[in-house]
Amino acid sequence: MKLLAISVFGVDKPGIVYRITDVLADANINIVDIEQNVFHGIFMMFAVGDISECSLDLDEIRKRLDEAGKEIGVQVHVSPFEKVEQREKERYVITVIGRDRVGIVRDVSRILFSHGVNIERTSLTARDQLISISIEVDLRGADPELIKRKLKQEIERTGLDVIIEPYEISKEEKRLIVFDMDSTLVDTEIIDELAKMAGVQEEVKELTGKAMNGEIDFETALRERVKLLEGLPVEVMEKIYDNIKLTEGAKELIESLKKAGYKVALVSGGFTYFTEKLKNELGLDYAFGNELEIRNGKLTGRINGRIITAEEKARIIEEIAEKEGIKRENIVAVGDGANDRIMIEKAGLGIAFNAKEALKDVADGLISKENLIGIASILKLPAEFRKRI
Repeated sequence: MKLLAISVFGVDKPGIVYRITDVLADANINIVDIEQNVFHGIFMMFAVGDISECSLDLDEIRKRLDEAGKEIGVQVHVSPFEKVEQREKERYVITVIGRDRVGIVRDVSRILFSHGVNIERTSLTARDQLISISIEVDLRGADPELIKRKLKQEIERTGLDVIIEPYEISKEEKRLIVFDMDSTLVDTEIIDELAKMAGVQEEVKELTGKAMNGEIDFETALRERVKLLEGLPVEVMEKIYDNIKLTEGAKELIESLKKAGYKVALVSGGFTYFTEKLKNELGLDYAFGNELEIRNGKLTGRINGRIITAEEKARIIEEIAEKEGIKRENIVAVGDGANDRIMIEKAGLGIAFNAKEALKDVADGLISKENLIGIASILKLPAEFRKRI
């Protein structure tokens, strides 16, 4: 098979595709691949033609295409090439998110090049000042886990957020998204607010630190912290909720998710008093948390029912998915702490949000505190405008 590469550029107008392909057909050149876009009013087309059955020489083909291009006001470039033997690819989709600035594409492409990663396709989406660059790459036989870890670390150091997914999973339509609550959907740790009101802030902080350092497990730490809240009036929780701030972009993101048909769940190691209120306020489909025992209008310092540990979070997500008929590949999980590790690992797409290092290692990607709305671009939810680069 003898192949010819044809590229066409010019101001967009009707009839360009017809005129160029008419010349190719008249010359008995079979189009074996073609891609065409209009970018900011500029027409671009790339085609590969098989000239095995064409009786014209290369100069005559160029002459006819050049004449056609001049008629319709476009530039046509033609060159022969040998077909490259295709090998099996390690295809991934890398999504980079950040505040718009000069040099982002350069910075990211330099990192990819330094690791021998080949860029195959790039597109850019803008949402106000936040941009999202989707890059389809071939890892070229490199160790995917090693490359993923290095890319996450190096891209994050440039001040950008990054998600790295296997190509096939990235193309799976996501249907369920699960959020943690504290320091994820809401911009605070609610138990710390309760501790302030109970005058036990330092004691609670010490227990939290021990849990984070692995000195005590999550369930023990939670029970001990809740015990310190004994006697706190229920009215205090209402006051705390009234002053809670949602993370920037959370409300807009959930509205977009619901409009796109997602099931949205809140699965938290926090408390049902707050998860239920958020469920009602944001229109969530599911909400789970730990139930604080209340008697005579005050907290008893105990928890009713099961404790939502990391393992329990993962089980709850499996229960929701089974009920809704949703596969693992179609689940997105977003969290910030060690208690989110298992659900992040088991989801089709696991996102570490403003997270600790241990969670970053197992997540598919990292989103910083100010960029929560960037998840809308990762999931291809409607944006203000899209463009290709």
